[in-house]
Amino acid sequence: QVTLVESGGGLVQAGGSLRLSCAASGRTLVNYAMGWFRQAPGKEREFVAAISYGGVITNYIDSVKGRFTISRDNAKNTIYLQMNSLKPEDTAVYYCAVADRAGAPDHARAYNSWGQGTQVNVSS
Repeated sequence: QVTLVESGGGLVQAGGSLRLSCAASGRTLVNYAMGWFRQAPGKEREFVAAISYGGVITNYIDSVKGRFTISRDNAKNTIYLQMNSLKPEDTAVYYCAVADRAGAPDHARAYNSWGQGTQVNVSS
């Protein structure tokens, strides 16, 4: 059983940056793809970014390409989401998750462990 804890959320003005972290405990993540999802009020949870276990493969939703960067440090059992040029539409609760397969899947059914989420608010 793995426990995921997100941190780094907060309030930022449009155009600003935040760096989210997701620390895992209970199991090494070195062999698993990981991802970030988000859920805005009144909307369904959506895929944001994913990274393969070796960090070679990354995958992003179109709306964050060129602004967000996913990375991982397997020695620290941690993944990150660097978010630049934030927009009000990026406001959401951000969740990290561990996949049950290789690659960098972009669908929630590929993930079997989830964190509790961290709130990101971007003001205009």
